Amino acid sequence: MTTPSIRINPELAGQIAADLLAIGAVALRPQQPFTWTSGLKSPIYCDNRLTISFPEIRERIAEGFVTLIRDNFPDAEVIAGAATGGIPHAAWVAQKLGLPMVYVRDKAKGHGKENLIEGLIKPGQKTVVIEDLISTGGSSLKVALAVNEAGAQALGVLGIFSYQFEKAREAFAGSGIPFETLTNYSVLLDVALRNGSIQEQDLQALKAWRENPSEYGKA
Repeated sequence: MTTPSIRINPELAGQIAADLLAIGAVALRPQQPFTWTSGLKSPIYCDNRLTISFPEIRERIAEGFVTLIRDNFPDAEVIAGAATGGIPHAAWVAQKLGLPMVYVRDKAKGHGKENLIEGLIKPGQKTVVIEDLISTGGSSLKVALAVNEAGAQALGVLGIFSYQFEKAREAFAGSGIPFETLTNYSVLLDVALRNGSIQEQDLQALKAWRENPSEYGKA
């Protein structure tokens, strides 16, 4: 199944990558890898929640999302935030577009109405999902599928940053739901090399991690 292609703005992608590095939302440490919750070793750590504390950066992100939606999903009727990192960005985007907003929990509440989706979403409504980070694609795709299961239509998933894992590309391709991010790992490495955050000799290891993250850091 082929998914529609979404084109990002190269200049904006570079600017947002520089923003993420500047505020520490993304950190590169090829010589002292981070350990993720899963136990995997990684030369990169991403916490895009930090962006909400920087008005100029969050405005740039919101405007980037708005442009992508207008260019690629002009018939969008609802903006859905993926809990929790995508929620504030979805709210700012929905406000700019004058559209309703909902958010999707990672799992249904265990009490009350046991909602999975908070806010009002109607059958058939065309919806764009906003994420802060797309990793393997599993959790992001789960949000989009929850929108579909509620009777609405997920047009696509947009995020701030992606590691560009092949696993994510395959997952989304299999679902037929397009996705794209404002910036990504390749752009980040280019920016980091130019601003001195990493050195030329670090590139091979950093690129190898993306190709096979489960083997990174192993002897």
